[in-house]
Amino acid sequence: MKTIDELLAEGVVGKRVFVRADLNVPLAGTEITDDGRIRAVQPTIAKLAEAGARVIVASHLGRPKGAPDPAFSLAPAAKRLGELLGSDVAFATDTVGSSAKETVAALADGQVAVIENLRFNAGETSKDDAERGAFADQLAELADLYVGDGFGAVHRKHASVFDLPARLPHAAGYLIATEVGVLKKLTAEVKRPYVVVLGGAKVSDKLAVIDQLLGKADRILIGGGMAYTFLYAKGYEVGISLLQKDQVDVVKEYMARAEKNGVELVLPVDILASSEFPDLKGKTPADFITVDADKIPADKEGLDIGPKTRELYASKIADAETVFWNGPVGVFEHPDYAGGTSAIAQALVDSNAFTVVGGGDSAAAVRTLGFDENAFGHISTGGGASLEYLEGKTLPGLAALEV
Repeated sequence: MKTIDELLAEGVVGKRVFVRADLNVPLAGTEITDDGRIRAVQPTIAKLAEAGARVIVASHLGRPKGAPDPAFSLAPAAKRLGELLGSDVAFATDTVGSSAKETVAALADGQVAVIENLRFNAGETSKDDAERGAFADQLAELADLYVGDGFGAVHRKHASVFDLPARLPHAAGYLIATEVGVLKKLTAEVKRPYVVVLGGAKVSDKLAVIDQLLGKADRILIGGGMAYTFLYAKGYEVGISLLQKDQVDVVKEYMARAEKNGVELVLPVDILASSEFPDLKGKTPADFITVDADKIPADKEGLDIGPKTRELYASKIADAETVFWNGPVGVFEHPDYAGGTSAIAQALVDSNAFTVVGGGDSAAAVRTLGFDENAFGHISTGGGASLEYLEGKTLPGLAALEV
């Protein structure tokens, strides 16, 4: 995989460089609530601009249906990027239309522009190779060189991620190089004990990665909504907690395989449970009880790991050399159910291990709960991409950069 430093050494002055970034930031109206992904790609963009390139930044945001939708405009991200760079960033109001062409044509050496949300064009995400390729052809006309640095999208076979690199000389940006280096430490160069913490809502989202980790991790700690399928598989009643009954047999097989392989699979021993899901907007106080994991009442739903589980999980992390965490272990968006996720984050901070927060909601939780990002070994910008890499899948965006 060619690096951005190699590209810079060849000279980029006056070159139009298309940077596929991941500016898919959470918005409240037009306000960005977490700019982590913009900050993560800033070094690549700044370095190219300093070297005299004419930088064209492109990304998706949300899931618009292949047509312009003001709710998913990248304008707020372009504004924030300009603030971080300390210089004006031009904004094109379309992807490959007259605004994009005029905006790019007006760039001087060292200037940066952002084009509108790539998913406003149906060709970006099309499953039809010809339609996707046609959009990639249009994007290629805007640029001379391509830099892939949108790690959060490399597991997608999309036009700007997979097809466009084949049409331009290309290299990997600093963020992708860093992310791949970290993932190698979780796969090929693991220091042990290797502890994995998996949370999130659905066990089905994590089955493939658990399947792989049963041959690699020393301990797997389970939390979040997915834990209740495991508890049910043990024969416990889980009340009205999130449960995927169609995955119970698979979970039972994984539990048996973990025991056979000597992998410690650790489940919650106590739960915060309530008869109703909390108010996440007003955040009014929640009415809950703390119960043992095998005593969840029939009319209640588990919403966070309890205090005994928090202590147990912290003890399982304490002696680790490598820790990977993906998925909150409770409804962290509400203060009454943030304690479990906060305890996991604190255990990683207190550990001497190489710690990786696996993107998505885990990264959002770390920032929302006020933790210093520098206290972790690495906070990934791509939860889905990280998981698929750990599953052993070929990621289209990385494969395209390696050609």
